Amino acid sequence: MKEGLALKVPKVIRTYCPRCKKHTEHTVTLYKPGKRRTLAQGQRRYLAKCKGYGSKRKPEQKRFAKVTKKQVLKLKCRECGYIQHRKGIRLKKIELVEVR
Repeated sequence: MKEGLALKVPKVIRTYCPRCKKHTEHTVTLYKPGKRRTLAQGQRRYLAKCKGYGSKRKPEQKRFAKVTKKQVLKLKCRECGYIQHRKGIRLKKIELVEVR
């Protein structure tokens, strides 16, 4: 991949906060999914179905269909601390930059 082909996103965005009901400054970070909880009902069901001598629950993907993942932005309000997710777009690389 060539240098400088990343989408540059500012670390601080001024946008609408539903809790404050006005436009405030939000700090921007990348959303990363947490570790799966093994005691959650869906995960227990999935592990139970995978167990035994049978085949996998879902077919294994033979080849990659997508080259990129959807990056989701996590916006945290600086006034009240409310966190909201901004729907992601498909891109290879995202870069958080400091804007002066």
